[in-house]
Amino acid sequence: MKTPIGLEPLVDDGIVDEVIRPLKSGKEASVYVVACGEHIRCAKVYKEAINRGFQKLAEYQEGRKVRGSRDARAMGKRSKHGRRKQELAWKSAEVDALYRLDAAGVRVPKPHGFFDGVLIMELIVDDNGNSAPRLNDVDVTKEEAILWHAFMMNQIVRMLCAGLIHGDLSEFNVLLGAEGPVVIDLPQAVDASSNNNAFRMLLRDVNNMTEYFSRSAPELRDTEYAYEIWKLYQCSELKPDSVLTGRFEHAAESADVDSVLAQIDEARDEAERRQRGREAAEFDE
Repeated sequence: MKTPIGLEPLVDDGIVDEVIRPLKSGKEASVYVVACGEHIRCAKVYKEAINRGFQKLAEYQEGRKVRGSRDARAMGKRSKHGRRKQELAWKSAEVDALYRLDAAGVRVPKPHGFFDGVLIMELIVDDNGNSAPRLNDVDVTKEEAILWHAFMMNQIVRMLCAGLIHGDLSEFNVLLGAEGPVVIDLPQAVDASSNNNAFRMLLRDVNNMTEYFSRSAPELRDTEYAYEIWKLYQCSELKPDSVLTGRFEHAAESADVDSVLAQIDEARDEAERRQRGREAAEFDE
């Protein structure tokens, strides 16, 4: 196929030998299957910031460290220089997160470098060697749902032990590889210790996974993993191999009706968004 403009510098420099085919394209990036020597990998080419909402971006980037006070001020003022730095920070965040999570034992695509704004990483495949499907495109049995839900809770724990929260985890950004679920799409990864939205995003990640798997295993709806995980984290007792029960005793005096209602509204909006995404995908097919 014709080499996409974003990959031309990598082909010229010999980092990529051949662009084999497009894999997927979204609002934030286009992903291609590429040959790098004898290895078949993915190349993620990020799109320009004009295609993304900076209001949402600011929420995710809260607490991220910026090198240099000038850059920090420019990003705050949304100057031309600041927008360039913010764009670079958005791209670099996924690269940094992948390296950190891979080292922490989280099942993510193994990163193989970041060149001219393009991320080269492992191509996740299924049992037949084909590109792995998203969880959203897979029929899950009850036994698989229980097993993979437990696996994903452990992945969320491992991410948090590494100081990160995915921030947008759902069945749409988890691939089902030959060895099980693989977490993808991390440019919005949240710094757990410095972002004021950290618990809310952890709760949403856990609820999204639980809601998906509970379609096949309804008993999962009665679990409280997010609160259990966060409590262990706050007490500095969370470990990568922490044994979770899915149970949590809420203190009566800590009830916050407004917060609960807000979470319900957010979960409803998220469910509607996913449903629109499924309908759009079915329409495209």
